[in-house]
Amino acid sequence: MKKIIDFLVKENRQLNENMFLLSLYSEELPSLRPGQFVNVKVEDSPATFLRRPLSVYDVDEENKLLFLFIKIAGAGTQRLSRLKANERLNLILPLGNSFSIPQKGRCLLVGGGVGIAPLLYLSKEMHKKGLTPDLLIGVRSKNDIVLEDSFRQYAQLYYTTEDGSFGEKGYPTQHSLLANQYDHIFCCGPDPMMKAVAKYAAARQVDCEVSLENLMACGIGACLCCVTDTTAGHKCVCTEGPVFNIKDLKWQI
Repeated sequence: MKKIIDFLVKENRQLNENMFLLSLYSEELPSLRPGQFVNVKVEDSPATFLRRPLSVYDVDEENKLLFLFIKIAGAGTQRLSRLKANERLNLILPLGNSFSIPQKGRCLLVGGGVGIAPLLYLSKEMHKKGLTPDLLIGVRSKNDIVLEDSFRQYAQLYYTTEDGSFGEKGYPTQHSLLANQYDHIFCCGPDPMMKAVAKYAAARQVDCEVSLENLMACGIGACLCCVTDTTAGHKCVCTEGPVFNIKDLKWQI
């Protein structure tokens, strides 16, 4: 059941020049699954007319805390980056579907840009089931690496940087890690990266799920801004996704 809740900002932690981690508290915190997202109402931002969709980065059920990863990309996220402790933030949640969590097998998680956001919670839930996934993150340079210690708690962590300043130089699909055989792949990031990962998975007949980053204005399937083409017809990413198995997408891979 979707809820509209005013959360209390506990902390707004700056990670680097344009990335932040919001810690939010509510006694009404609903159950959330890896891959789901929330729609955030941005107050005091005249240029921001619609709510902003943000992936669930992490959940602390015991302490009723929700964590959201933010990268400044416009007026809305700029305003969110300035939130102070004890301010209120209105959210609609939980929205969308979630990643599948396998019971066994070797898992690879691939993230790029803000696509790392849902992979921490996914790694955490896999770890609870006795799985330690490989997590491959692609960034432009070492200056874009954030939250490394958090990811290392639940996954074997690897990096690619476009300038070669950390990890292996290049893109995630060029990393030597992909010489290994995997049973499951999960991916979130820019479309070209996800399609490259999907092509890699399809060629090796590996089960693969991707979290799409289509423009989602309403979050409830009413505005039809986020429609994507699937083998079963057009579907709203905000309600039928954002997570899709690549076998169900009409991608030319």
